[in-house]
Amino acid sequence: MATTTDYYELLGVTRTADDGTLKSAYRKLAMQWHPDRNPGDAKAEAHFKAISQAYDCLKDPQKRAAYDRYGHEAYENGMSGGGGRGGPEGFSDLGDIFDTIFGGGFGGAGGRRGPARGADLRYDMEISLEEAYHGKTSEISIDVAATCDTCEGSGAEPGTKVRTCNLCGGSGKMRAQQGFFVVERTCPNCHGTGQVIENPCRACRGEGRVDKTQTLSVDIPPGVDNGTRIRLTGKGEAGPKGSPPGDLYIFIHVSRHRIFERDGTTLVTRAPISITTAALGGEIDIPGLDGKRHRIPIPAGIQSGKQLRQRGAGMPVLQGRGTGDMVIQIDVETPTRLSARQKELLREFQATETGQESPESTGFFARLKEMWDGIGE
Repeated sequence: MATTTDYYELLGVTRTADDGTLKSAYRKLAMQWHPDRNPGDAKAEAHFKAISQAYDCLKDPQKRAAYDRYGHEAYENGMSGGGGRGGPEGFSDLGDIFDTIFGGGFGGAGGRRGPARGADLRYDMEISLEEAYHGKTSEISIDVAATCDTCEGSGAEPGTKVRTCNLCGGSGKMRAQQGFFVVERTCPNCHGTGQVIENPCRACRGEGRVDKTQTLSVDIPPGVDNGTRIRLTGKGEAGPKGSPPGDLYIFIHVSRHRIFERDGTTLVTRAPISITTAALGGEIDIPGLDGKRHRIPIPAGIQSGKQLRQRGAGMPVLQGRGTGDMVIQIDVETPTRLSARQKELLREFQATETGQESPESTGFFARLKEMWDGIGE
């Protein structure tokens, strides 16, 4: 039954609403008034039909233009191109709604539109941290279902033709009216392809694809990390009967480094120093992934566990500009083997700590460092 209520009022939108606003309003109302959510409620069912009819008209530019000019008369008399039936055409956009509400396709239709594309494939690649820093180009080999060269993906023997399925008329789907619902099923004759192969290709047995080993070149950009995904469009599995191929996804795994740990774009390492360097200060050299040796100044009196930061010596930003930092955690090493002279110097220093003697007056630190250099820094 046609409604006489203004379509824009039914959907709760203005007459200048764009397509996105119309669709959003319709989805919200359809979920609210759908009969499956309001069992036995005739009013809800009638309202659902009315908003479906309104959306079916307004989503089509030609129908909407005619409605805006002539109102319901144009829509109901067919001037807008045959709208207002509230049948299968009105339900064509409900799949997304029912997927949200019920977790499945509307009426078992399956929601497939167009030829079935090939499957996406996954390839796991392990690289070193140095390769993640600099980037690289790598060749990989994968076994994949590729387009058959003999039939060029059609599935038909060369010199023969593929005919349109007589049962579904080439749509690949069969429709049946079941009360209020229109149920769509895959055509049992062509299995959803819309075509029938009478003379299958002998090389691929009518599949349109064969198993091959494919060698591909993969560009790894600088800055990739564990879990980075690189997409190679159209390099996945070939679709059946010449339909589009899927994509290949390269998942990156960065192997553990012997010196550095990574935290995003920050490189973290530990640097052992002697107690004399910790007490007197000095410098240490840290080899960076950039191939340079970074000289890190050690302030006098530094404590074990203190972290020093070298700006710009970390990992590059993936597909961006700049680099992160290098963080050096200081570990002050306590010697385990001391000579008699070294023990004597430490006792001398211990005496200064109790106030018996000044270390400056004895030149203790200079002599201690001189002796300490022989411990194997």
